Amino acid sequence: MIHGLRQFMRLLKISAILARYRLDELLEATHLYRPMRLLRVMLPWGRRNVADAPRGERLRLALNEMGPIYVKFGQIMSTRRDLIPVDIADELALLQDQVPPFPGEEAQAIIEKALEKPVTELFQSFELEPLASASIAQVHAATLHDGREVVVKVVRPGIRKQLRRDIDLLYAIANLAEKYSEAAQRIKPPEFVREFETFVFDELDMYREASNASLLRSNFEGSKDLYIPEIYWPYCRESVLVMERVSGVPVSDIQGLRDHGVNLERLARIGIRIFYTQVFRDNLFHADMHPGNILVDVSDPENASYIALDFGIVASLAPQDLYYIAENFLALFNRDYFRVAQLHIDAGWVPHDTRVVELEAAIRTVGEPNFTRPLNELSFGELMLKLFQVANRFNLKIQPQLIMLQKTLLNIEGLGRELSPTFDAMAVAKPELERILREKHGLDQTAKDLRKRLPGWLSQAPDMPGLLHDYLKQATEGQLTRRIDSQDLALLRADSQENSRRTLRAISGGAFLMTGALLTGLEAGPWFLNGLSIPGLASMLIGAWLLIRAHRR
Repeated sequence: MIHGLRQFMRLLKISAILARYRLDELLEATHLYRPMRLLRVMLPWGRRNVADAPRGERLRLALNEMGPIYVKFGQIMSTRRDLIPVDIADELALLQDQVPPFPGEEAQAIIEKALEKPVTELFQSFELEPLASASIAQVHAATLHDGREVVVKVVRPGIRKQLRRDIDLLYAIANLAEKYSEAAQRIKPPEFVREFETFVFDELDMYREASNASLLRSNFEGSKDLYIPEIYWPYCRESVLVMERVSGVPVSDIQGLRDHGVNLERLARIGIRIFYTQVFRDNLFHADMHPGNILVDVSDPENASYIALDFGIVASLAPQDLYYIAENFLALFNRDYFRVAQLHIDAGWVPHDTRVVELEAAIRTVGEPNFTRPLNELSFGELMLKLFQVANRFNLKIQPQLIMLQKTLLNIEGLGRELSPTFDAMAVAKPELERILREKHGLDQTAKDLRKRLPGWLSQAPDMPGLLHDYLKQATEGQLTRRIDSQDLALLRADSQENSRRTLRAISGGAFLMTGALLTGLEAGPWFLNGLSIPGLASMLIGAWLLIRAHRR
């Protein structure tokens, strides 16, 4: 009862804010909210000059007034440009966490409770005045007893309870909007809230953020392009993170970089290289690379490098999605729109009964105008966004990680153009992706992968002859059955013939693979290449080719 009353009062307050900023269309979108029109009468003045402001600006101002959790929600919404109007997304991208700090004494108490020691014992010095404050946590400067300077990130007290309350309210609003508003039904507001819930609760776990930073640091160990601060694990807990304190020039300070003599065009190229390396080599990318999270090490201006901060949002792609994204990128680089359309179908991003020629035509319609622009104006991130929007007409089903990838690419390209207005991102991206894929899928790497998987294959080898025998016996005796829902007999007949061919290829491919694995394991043959016998390698290559043929549509 009390909880419901509090929710109602909070809802009433939000409604009043929406009315003040003349966001009446949001109030009137549901039958339940229509009585709230009285707020327009009660608050006829609204905000000065607000009525004439664009809707995106009014929404941004309203979210700012609602509080930090709603600001965070607006930031996440701004990344879903595939679903919300561009004017609103642009305005929401301007939202910043401008949150008053909580007292340093409270931060100290949280640290001491988490680490079970007084601050004086943990640190040589600890500054009560925070360096920065955001909606989830705030940061304090400190020095370890060995003299190393660190920053201490502390989760806000009571934030989990506040998040839960506000997210529950967001779900209620989103469900009402989806139920009563046709426009809202198209963008599925509850899915926005679900994404937001995942992101913010992940950001509450400092162990998770520390792990993200640690793995990124490992991936770029010794790199001259990107530096990741060191994590000090003995001082990390779920509510506390301690990492190396770093300094540099904010990447948004273009004049400051010029004053230090930094080669800005080279810095722009490095940004693209870092993005493609993180995504396609490591499959782990910093998904919150806005200028506030990037510094530049200017100690050697001609060889300036990036320093990354804040690792709360780091993403990976499913291996299958990563493969299809890489192939999509290459096909787009080569303006092969049929290949792009076929990849969307093969990946399962659009329904398998989608007509590939129709999808190809739609993709070509958005692709060609982009490639006719000057090279320094061509944005691959924008092209991805337009492809997602076009594919929505074909019932696109895509994971949030791919949207985060597109948003991150858009940020990196935008940063490159801020640094160097004539920067041609495509000219850097295409050879970089081709180089990474050559290294990742070359003969040496393939041999390493095969050797890694060989023990598992050999452990299953004794069972394979029996399994193959049973399968072939059932097939020849007509005991294999397949449930059929389609009524189109002509298509069924064609599918049946094709499935038979695929089955034969799959069985043959499996047999060749297992034979190759056995030959390699037994070191059959007089000559070896990288630990693989020539007959074994040949057999496995034939098997792989047959399996690829078996799965090709």
